[in-house]
Amino acid sequence: MFFRPLIALALSAVSVTVVTAAPVASTVQLDGVTVTGKSVSSVQQFLGIPFAQPPVGDLRFRLPQPVPAYNQSFSATAFGPACPQQKFELPVLQGLPQEIADDLVNGVFSALFPSSEDCLTVNVVKPASATPSSKLPVLVWIFGGGFEFGSTSMYDGTGIVQRSIDMGSPVIFVSMNYRSARGFGFLASKEVREAGIGNLGLQDQRQALRWVQKYITAFGGDPTKVTIWGESAGAISVSLHMIANGGNSEGLFRAGVMESGAPIPVGDIENGQIYYDSIVADTGCSGLADTLQCLRTVPFDTLKAAIDNTPSIFAYQSLRLAWLPRADGVFLTDHPQRLVQQGQIARVPFITGNCDDEGTLFSFSTLNVTTESEVRDYVKNTFLPGATDAQVDQLSTLYPADITQGSPFDTGILNAVTPQFKRIAAVQGDGVFQAPRRWLLKNTSGKQDIWVFLSKRFKAIPLVGSLHASDLINSFFLGQELRDYIIRFAVKLDPSGAGLLDFKWPKYTTGNPNQLVFLDGLIPQVVEKDTYRQSQMDFLTQLTLQVPV
Repeated sequence: MFFRPLIALALSAVSVTVVTAAPVASTVQLDGVTVTGKSVSSVQQFLGIPFAQPPVGDLRFRLPQPVPAYNQSFSATAFGPACPQQKFELPVLQGLPQEIADDLVNGVFSALFPSSEDCLTVNVVKPASATPSSKLPVLVWIFGGGFEFGSTSMYDGTGIVQRSIDMGSPVIFVSMNYRSARGFGFLASKEVREAGIGNLGLQDQRQALRWVQKYITAFGGDPTKVTIWGESAGAISVSLHMIANGGNSEGLFRAGVMESGAPIPVGDIENGQIYYDSIVADTGCSGLADTLQCLRTVPFDTLKAAIDNTPSIFAYQSLRLAWLPRADGVFLTDHPQRLVQQGQIARVPFITGNCDDEGTLFSFSTLNVTTESEVRDYVKNTFLPGATDAQVDQLSTLYPADITQGSPFDTGILNAVTPQFKRIAAVQGDGVFQAPRRWLLKNTSGKQDIWVFLSKRFKAIPLVGSLHASDLINSFFLGQELRDYIIRFAVKLDPSGAGLLDFKWPKYTTGNPNQLVFLDGLIPQVVEKDTYRQSQMDFLTQLTLQVPV
């Protein structure tokens, strides 16, 4: 059925590289040693380069350690393994039984994207003509996947670099693996806080950005012209790098692009204690004086199985993730949205945007929620535990059961899998994606250059509409509008073209909240005001500030 291919499209986003000529060797010098990549046509790839020491053995659950100077020549012609991936547990609408379906999806995913704890590598894709004196702008990609799965091998930057060459505005593309799989990269508890090892996945990304500063010149890049770019969890990561260290970018980047992600409504790292304790129990580490050290020593398969036993992004609690970035007192000193409110954010230009129906993909796990009382119970006890009856009343009023007001938006009576599906999808999409973006805009407007977009493409897809991650199609795979805007932004910090026929993307301010809307049909893009569902999103933001995950 169509549901599983959609998940593969939206969350794996497997790229396809069109090879037009046999690859030939290409080289670059790092620390005086030769690194051999491969060249196809006018683009060169250097893949699987270690940027940190393997986080294995006693380095498991520790801050990433820089690699020492490279002292031996090596080949960089293949992507490195992904970091350990979270087991998929997908909702089944029809067809194969749940267990068989899960095993099939996990088996295929593992075969396509092999993983290992030794996974901290970067990839650099560059124009073949770039030399150490070229000083080209650099796009650093951070993949999404709910902080549970993902791999750089899903996103081949060759098309991005080739397109930039064709536009006459060449850039260098960099991507990095980072510890995800929830527990591996985002372990959360009082023990984690005390050890100062919170948000290891973000720390991995930061270390990769430091690697870029040290080595990108050798590939022809300019370390002062780095734009960090991500989607979903990758976009959230971009936003959190902007607010880390009190908003001090450390010179690691000069701009950001966020597709479907913004500073999220999360609280203290100790809010994840219940999941940490579950892993400790399942690995046999309970009762020991140092459970964290025990977790460093248990066999990988035992630890991975324990992490897989915690709720995934497709579990009943859905986008109320078990493992995700939280305030740890080091990387994030407070609730991310409070840091934005306090002005602790890098004053760099950025692009941010959403897909119209962000919540649909994540609402199939709640198909058993079909009545008003069940919706209220789900919100109060599962999705937003801690919300009061009065707050649930207000939320129910702002997001009524009327299916014509739910998501996929603007589809009338269609796509109502259950009487409550579109309603729940609207709440999830606004609460986790749209409202946090609005909060970011409210607190940064007038202080830095901002461009906003909304993708309403693929609205005709049954049940999911303009689903989460569908904008990746226009930034990596098909079409070129969003991709071209991002390339131009990386080059000149303005996404609009300079030609008379180029569509002009106006800046956003709260006084003039312009957003570029991507559409299906003969008119591919228009400018509209970003004011839809204003009262709903304002309420959701105030609610999640009070009851963060």
